[in-house]
Amino acid sequence: MRFKLDENLPVELADVFRAAGHDAMTTLDQNLKGARDSDLAAVCRREGRAIVTLDTDFADIRTYPPDAYPGLVVFRPSSQSRDRILMLGARLLEMLSDATLAGQLWIVEDSRIRVRQ
Repeated sequence: MRFKLDENLPVELADVFRAAGHDAMTTLDQNLKGARDSDLAAVCRREGRAIVTLDTDFADIRTYPPDAYPGLVVFRPSSQSRDRILMLGARLLEMLSDATLAGQLWIVEDSRIRVRQ
């Protein structure tokens, strides 16, 4: 799968995704630091990349309808520590071995993953 990791995530998370065989870019890789959410969403659609972020604005299905995107993933950790985020990323990747993100919003929490189509 193809991913775009938002600037609010540790850059090491891209390495975790790549090690699992995914095509992962960060917003920093493409000089998108500070880009408006709508601009970032447009880039992801154009590139066919699912966005992975801590930004809960992307969980608003009225603004970002899941069926219009290659995938939306919003992390909702109890702590935004580097280790906690990397743990959530690893859990997400485990779940993706049997699933797809296209047209879906995944909310990844410490104890569960909610999927909205």
